[in-house]
Amino acid sequence: MSDAMIRVPSEVRDRLAVIAESRGTSIRSLVQEFAETTLTAEERHERAERTRAYLAEHFGVEVTDEESAAMRRKLRDAFDNRADAAA
Repeated sequence: MSDAMIRVPSEVRDRLAVIAESRGTSIRSLVQEFAETTLTAEERHERAERTRAYLAEHFGVEVTDEESAAMRRKLRDAFDNRADAAA
């Protein structure tokens, strides 16, 4: 695997260094982890569809678009509240 340079503003580099240090890793590893674990919108949609199909096939549960949207809102609110509590 060959290395590549990624240009970012110094503020971003400094922030990445702080995050990496707090996790006991390097910026390189942090960026690699981000690239490997972050899903595109299309990948998230495909995963949601596979999950819906699995729930229907194995548990007989049909999840509607409205139910999915409601769950996304609940999860977003929970993460927002967690972030607020940590601040």
